[in-house]
Amino acid sequence: MKSKLTPLSKFMIVLLILGGIAFLLYKTNVLETIAPKGETTQADVKVSKDKLVRVGVVTWGGYAGGQLFNEGFEASESSRYFKEYGIMVEFKLLDDFNDCRNAWKSDNIDLMWATVDAFTTEVSGLKDFEPQIVFQSDWSRGGDAVVVNRTIKNVADLKGKKVAFAEMTPSHTFLLWLLEAGNLDYTDITPIKVANAIDAADLFKKGQVDAAVVWSPDDADCIAKVNGSKILQSTKEASYIIADVFVAKKNYVDNNKELLKALVEGWMKGAAEINTSAQAKQKAASILSKGLQQPEDFCLQAINNARICTYGDNLNFFNTQGDYKGITGEAIYNKMAIKYAKTGYPTENISSWRLVGNSSIISSINLIGAEHASEASVSFSTASATQKTVEAISTKRVSIAYRTGSSELDENAKYIIDNEFLDIAKSFANARIRIEGNTDNVGSASSNKLLSEKRARAVVEYLVSEHRFDRNRFIVVGNGPDKPIADNDSESGKAKNRRTDFELLPQ
Repeated sequence: MKSKLTPLSKFMIVLLILGGIAFLLYKTNVLETIAPKGETTQADVKVSKDKLVRVGVVTWGGYAGGQLFNEGFEASESSRYFKEYGIMVEFKLLDDFNDCRNAWKSDNIDLMWATVDAFTTEVSGLKDFEPQIVFQSDWSRGGDAVVVNRTIKNVADLKGKKVAFAEMTPSHTFLLWLLEAGNLDYTDITPIKVANAIDAADLFKKGQVDAAVVWSPDDADCIAKVNGSKILQSTKEASYIIADVFVAKKNYVDNNKELLKALVEGWMKGAAEINTSAQAKQKAASILSKGLQQPEDFCLQAINNARICTYGDNLNFFNTQGDYKGITGEAIYNKMAIKYAKTGYPTENISSWRLVGNSSIISSINLIGAEHASEASVSFSTASATQKTVEAISTKRVSIAYRTGSSELDENAKYIIDNEFLDIAKSFANARIRIEGNTDNVGSASSNKLLSEKRARAVVEYLVSEHRFDRNRFIVVGNGPDKPIADNDSESGKAKNRRTDFELLPQ
């Protein structure tokens, strides 16, 4: 006779079966396959407001450090920000300039992108919000370029020509620097102001302007479509002119120091990985491709067109040690305020750098290792015979007074060099420089040629010893009286001919 199971026995059997199934699922990772971890996005996770940072960005490769560390553009538990710091970061793509600024003003984003140079033209209008630059993300290194038609061989040839550019943007900044390097003023060209660099490129391709300041990859497209055109200069050579930064309100910085420290520290770690690993850079390009809705090769090129700034670069940018000899954020900010004011833009009442540049977040971070160091200075090889005689991109003419028959630089001569040329040499840091000494026709041509070479060499010695430039960067030429720019029959003409030419050479 079969015995019947009691209700309690049936219940215990069911529990044993369910327990066995659960154990089997756990050991074989079936649950992980059905519902994998680490795929949760902001749509699935409720993030407390005090742990979320919203960053406004544009279509640009220079922000890749933060986006790599975030594992994407969305706030996500798979982000290293969440895993290592317990915070969430969201990147909001705001390509329209006004939309970005309005989002920042209305607290829909916490940080907004800017470039230090052009920020001088808008900072006065933001005074009520007390904007502060908290870190630098990158330097433009080829992302901006000046394209010219076949009639233009050097910067001097821009005189009287129509040049298209986006007003009060990095394009405008680059143009002003290039004109200064070529001994031209803004009034020497015919400015054609457009809404953005894309419009400038379109005008150039239509033949409506002689030159245009454009973005990459539009520069290559312009060259392909306009016969005889070329890139006159780009930020590959003008490597310390356009600095991308992120700006927050003072009140936000004061109340979120730990949050910002986590954001910037993670960003710097991502930057270091991109700069030292081709695999990390490719991964960043893939992340940008998804976030920007652009092809991956486009995004990789965009990253390559920038110097992704490290922790060490930021220490230099804010000059936290007080002894950095290169281009700082403060130097760009102050220089561009003067440049824009000279061309009629209202920058006289802008806040001082002391109120705008906030190094407290960078100073609170301590990242150790070679990957976090600042960018090494460019090392130049000895100039070849061809490089010594190549046509210059631009020529800056400076009058330096010497005692008769002497090549010694006095303090006044050093001041003139510092004031007239030093910033150009620093800003166009990847360009080789030819320094040519010139005289009037008084005395023998042979002795004048020798003296002019000694004077040019004295300038190089000063730049090397005082400002730490690479000696191999310079080419020294003594022209004597052979290259006059004025008539030697008058005293005023002779004075113009007694000069030193600083020439930027193509790579």
